[in-house]
Amino acid sequence: MKRFIIIGLGNFGSSIAETLHAQGHDVLALDTRELPVDRIAPHVTRAAVGDGRNVETLERLGARDADAGIVSTGDDITASLLATLALRDLGVKEIYVKVISRDHARVAARLGVTETIFPERESALNLGTRLAQKSLINYIDLGEGIGLQEMAVPDAWEGRTLRDLDLRRKHNISIVAIHDVLTGQMHLPPDPDAPLKDSDTLLVAGRDEELEKLARLK
Repeated sequence: MKRFIIIGLGNFGSSIAETLHAQGHDVLALDTRELPVDRIAPHVTRAAVGDGRNVETLERLGARDADAGIVSTGDDITASLLATLALRDLGVKEIYVKVISRDHARVAARLGVTETIFPERESALNLGTRLAQKSLINYIDLGEGIGLQEMAVPDAWEGRTLRDLDLRRKHNISIVAIHDVLTGQMHLPPDPDAPLKDSDTLLVAGRDEELEKLARLK
Protein backbone atom coordinates (compact mmCIF):
# COMPACT_ATOMS: atom_id res chain seq x y z
CA MET A 1 0.00 0.00 0.00
CA LYS A 2 1.25 3.46 -0.92
CA ARG A 3 0.42 6.86 0.51
CA PHE A 4 -0.72 9.65 -1.80
CA ILE A 5 -1.39 13.31 -1.04
CA ILE A 6 -3.89 15.04 -3.32
CA ILE A 7 -3.90 18.85 -3.32
CA GLY A 8 -6.98 20.32 -5.01
CA LEU A 9 -10.29 18.48 -5.16
CA GLY A 10 -11.92 19.55 -8.40
CA ASN A 11 -13.17 16.85 -10.76
CA PHE A 12 -9.63 15.76 -11.65
CA GLY A 13 -8.24 15.61 -8.12
CA SER A 14 -11.36 14.01 -6.64
CA SER A 15 -11.46 11.32 -9.31
CA ILE A 16 -7.83 10.40 -8.73
CA ALA A 17 -8.32 10.37 -4.97
CA GLU A 18 -11.33 8.04 -5.19
CA THR A 19 -9.60 5.73 -7.66
CA LEU A 20 -6.43 5.37 -5.60
CA HIS A 21 -8.36 4.77 -2.39
CA ALA A 22 -10.61 2.20 -4.09
CA GLN A 23 -7.44 0.34 -5.06
CA GLY A 24 -6.46 0.05 -1.41
CA HIS A 25 -4.02 2.94 -1.04
CA ASP A 26 -3.71 5.47 1.77
CA VAL A 27 -5.05 8.75 0.34
CA LEU A 28 -4.79 12.17 1.97
CA ALA A 29 -6.92 14.89 0.35
CA LEU A 30 -6.65 18.65 0.81
CA ASP A 31 -8.57 21.62 -0.52
CA THR A 32 -9.21 25.20 0.57
CA ARG A 33 -12.99 24.72 0.17
CA GLU A 34 -15.19 22.85 2.62
CA LEU A 35 -17.71 21.43 0.13
CA PRO A 36 -15.32 19.29 -1.98
CA VAL A 37 -13.59 18.14 1.21
CA ASP A 38 -16.93 17.02 2.68
CA ARG A 39 -17.79 15.22 -0.57
CA ILE A 40 -14.51 13.31 -0.78
CA ALA A 41 -14.16 12.51 2.92
CA PRO A 42 -16.08 9.16 2.81
CA HIS A 43 -13.92 8.00 -0.12
CA VAL A 44 -10.39 8.68 1.18
CA THR A 45 -8.30 7.95 4.25
CA ARG A 46 -8.31 11.52 5.47
CA ALA A 47 -9.60 14.79 4.05
CA ALA A 48 -8.95 18.28 5.38
CA VAL A 49 -9.59 21.93 4.62
CA GLY A 50 -6.30 23.76 4.27
CA ASP A 51 -3.78 25.55 2.08
CA GLY A 52 -1.66 23.19 0.00
CA ARG A 53 1.02 25.86 -0.29
CA ASN A 54 1.72 25.65 3.44
CA VAL A 55 4.38 23.13 4.49
CA GLU A 56 3.09 22.92 8.06
CA THR A 57 -0.44 22.18 6.88
CA LEU A 58 0.80 19.42 4.59
CA GLU A 59 2.99 17.95 7.30
CA ARG A 60 0.09 17.83 9.79
CA LEU A 61 -1.93 15.95 7.21
CA GLY A 62 0.86 13.39 6.83
CA ALA A 63 2.36 14.44 3.50
CA ARG A 64 5.97 13.97 4.62
CA ASP A 65 5.50 10.19 4.47
CA ALA A 66 3.72 10.23 1.11
CA ASP A 67 5.07 8.14 -1.75
CA ALA A 68 3.67 10.61 -4.28
CA GLY A 69 1.82 13.89 -4.49
CA ILE A 70 -0.75 15.06 -7.05
CA VAL A 71 -1.27 18.80 -7.42
CA SER A 72 -4.58 19.79 -9.01
CA THR A 73 -5.40 23.36 -8.01
CA GLY A 74 -7.59 24.38 -10.94
CA ASP A 75 -6.67 27.59 -12.76
CA ASP A 76 -4.50 28.97 -9.96
CA ILE A 77 -1.02 28.50 -11.43
CA THR A 78 0.69 30.27 -8.53
CA ALA A 79 -0.98 27.97 -6.00
CA SER A 80 -0.02 24.96 -8.13
CA LEU A 81 3.66 25.88 -8.27
CA LEU A 82 3.86 26.81 -4.59
CA ALA A 83 2.15 23.56 -3.59
CA THR A 84 4.69 21.73 -5.72
CA LEU A 85 7.53 23.48 -3.92
CA ALA A 86 5.96 22.65 -0.56
CA LEU A 87 5.84 18.96 -1.45
CA ARG A 88 9.47 19.10 -2.55
CA ASP A 89 10.39 20.75 0.76
CA LEU A 90 8.77 17.81 2.55
CA GLY A 91 10.82 15.34 0.53
CA VAL A 92 8.00 13.87 -1.57
CA LYS A 93 9.92 12.23 -4.39
CA GLU A 94 7.21 11.76 -6.99
CA ILE A 95 5.07 14.78 -7.83
CA TYR A 96 2.42 14.90 -10.57
CA VAL A 97 0.99 18.26 -11.55
CA LYS A 98 -2.19 19.01 -13.50
CA VAL A 99 -1.38 21.97 -15.75
CA ILE A 100 -3.56 24.36 -17.73
CA SER A 101 -1.08 25.72 -20.27
CA ARG A 102 2.26 25.04 -21.93
CA ASP A 103 3.88 27.75 -19.81
CA HIS A 104 2.51 26.15 -16.66
CA ALA A 105 3.91 22.80 -17.79
CA ARG A 106 7.30 24.31 -18.62
CA VAL A 107 7.70 25.95 -15.21
CA ALA A 108 6.51 22.82 -13.40
CA ALA A 109 9.01 20.74 -15.35
CA ARG A 110 11.80 23.08 -14.28
CA LEU A 111 10.81 22.44 -10.68
CA GLY A 112 11.67 18.81 -11.31
CA VAL A 113 8.21 17.24 -11.15
CA THR A 114 7.79 13.63 -12.17
CA GLU A 115 5.13 14.39 -14.77
CA THR A 116 2.78 17.14 -15.89
CA ILE A 117 -0.76 16.28 -16.99
CA PHE A 118 -2.69 18.53 -19.36
CA PRO A 119 -6.12 16.82 -19.48
CA GLU A 120 -7.88 19.32 -21.75
CA ARG A 121 -5.10 19.27 -24.35
CA GLU A 122 -4.73 15.50 -24.21
CA SER A 123 -8.48 14.99 -24.59
CA ALA A 124 -8.58 17.40 -27.53
CA LEU A 125 -5.65 15.69 -29.27
CA ASN A 126 -7.20 12.27 -28.78
CA LEU A 127 -10.62 13.37 -30.02
CA GLY A 128 -9.12 15.20 -32.99
CA THR A 129 -7.15 12.11 -33.99
CA ARG A 130 -10.22 9.89 -33.69
CA LEU A 131 -12.39 12.26 -35.73
CA ALA A 132 -9.76 12.53 -38.46
CA GLN A 133 -9.32 8.76 -38.64
CA LYS A 134 -12.76 7.18 -38.56
CA SER A 135 -11.52 3.62 -38.07
CA LEU A 136 -10.13 4.53 -34.66
CA ILE A 137 -12.07 3.61 -31.52
CA ASN A 138 -9.65 5.19 -29.08
CA TYR A 139 -6.26 6.90 -29.08
CA ILE A 140 -3.75 7.75 -26.33
CA ASP A 141 -0.83 10.09 -26.91
CA LEU A 142 2.22 8.60 -25.17
CA GLY A 143 4.47 11.57 -26.01
CA GLU A 144 7.53 12.00 -28.24
CA GLY A 145 5.55 11.06 -31.35
CA ILE A 146 4.39 7.70 -30.01
CA GLY A 147 0.79 6.62 -29.55
CA LEU A 148 -1.44 3.74 -28.51
CA GLN A 149 -4.66 3.27 -30.45
CA GLU A 150 -7.57 0.88 -30.54
CA MET A 151 -8.88 0.17 -34.01
CA ALA A 152 -11.18 -2.19 -35.85
CA VAL A 153 -9.64 -5.03 -37.82
CA PRO A 154 -9.21 -3.90 -41.46
CA ASP A 155 -11.20 -6.01 -43.93
CA ALA A 156 -8.00 -7.22 -45.58
CA TRP A 157 -6.75 -8.66 -42.28
CA GLU A 158 -9.84 -10.70 -41.40
CA GLY A 159 -9.07 -14.42 -41.21
CA ARG A 160 -5.32 -13.82 -41.17
CA THR A 161 -2.99 -14.23 -38.19
CA LEU A 162 -0.56 -11.74 -36.66
CA ARG A 163 2.30 -14.07 -37.55
CA ASP A 164 1.18 -14.09 -41.16
CA LEU A 165 0.68 -10.31 -41.28
CA ASP A 166 4.16 -9.66 -39.81
CA LEU A 167 3.11 -6.14 -38.80
CA ARG A 168 6.26 -5.26 -36.89
CA ARG A 169 8.39 -5.67 -40.00
CA LYS A 170 5.91 -4.41 -42.61
CA HIS A 171 4.35 -1.50 -40.71
CA ASN A 172 6.76 -0.91 -37.81
CA ILE A 173 3.97 -1.27 -35.24
CA SER A 174 3.18 -3.72 -32.45
CA ILE A 175 -0.16 -5.32 -31.56
CA VAL A 176 -0.28 -5.11 -27.77
CA ALA A 177 -3.62 -6.86 -27.27
CA ILE A 178 -6.72 -8.10 -29.08
CA HIS A 179 -10.18 -7.37 -27.68
CA ASP A 180 -13.07 -9.59 -28.72
CA VAL A 181 -15.99 -7.19 -28.32
CA LEU A 182 -18.59 -9.98 -28.56
CA THR A 183 -17.27 -11.98 -25.61
CA GLY A 184 -15.56 -9.10 -23.82
CA GLN A 185 -12.31 -11.08 -23.65
CA MET A 186 -9.01 -9.21 -23.80
CA HIS A 187 -6.13 -11.30 -25.13
CA LEU A 188 -2.89 -9.91 -23.68
CA PRO A 189 -0.47 -10.81 -25.12
CA PRO A 190 -2.31 -11.77 -28.31
CA ASP A 191 -2.05 -15.24 -29.81
CA PRO A 192 0.07 -14.77 -32.97
CA ASP A 193 -1.58 -17.78 -34.62
CA ALA A 194 -5.24 -16.92 -33.95
CA PRO A 195 -7.16 -15.74 -37.03
CA LEU A 196 -8.45 -12.19 -36.68
CA LYS A 197 -12.24 -11.76 -36.63
CA ASP A 198 -14.46 -8.84 -37.59
CA SER A 199 -15.58 -8.72 -33.94
CA ASP A 200 -12.01 -8.04 -32.78
CA THR A 201 -10.43 -4.69 -32.08
CA LEU A 202 -6.68 -4.24 -32.00
CA LEU A 203 -4.65 -2.32 -29.43
CA VAL A 204 -1.74 -1.00 -31.47
CA ALA A 205 1.43 0.82 -30.38
CA GLY A 206 3.80 2.71 -32.64
CA ARG A 207 4.97 6.04 -33.95
CA ASP A 208 2.18 8.45 -34.87
CA GLU A 209 3.04 8.52 -38.57
CA GLU A 210 2.85 4.72 -38.78
CA LEU A 211 -0.40 4.63 -36.82
CA GLU A 212 -1.89 7.24 -39.16
CA LYS A 213 -1.04 5.10 -42.19
CA LEU A 214 -2.52 2.07 -40.47
CA ALA A 215 -5.80 3.87 -39.71
CA ARG A 216 -6.32 4.48 -43.45
CA LEU A 217 -6.40 0.77 -44.22
CA LYS A 218 -9.80 -0.58 -45.21
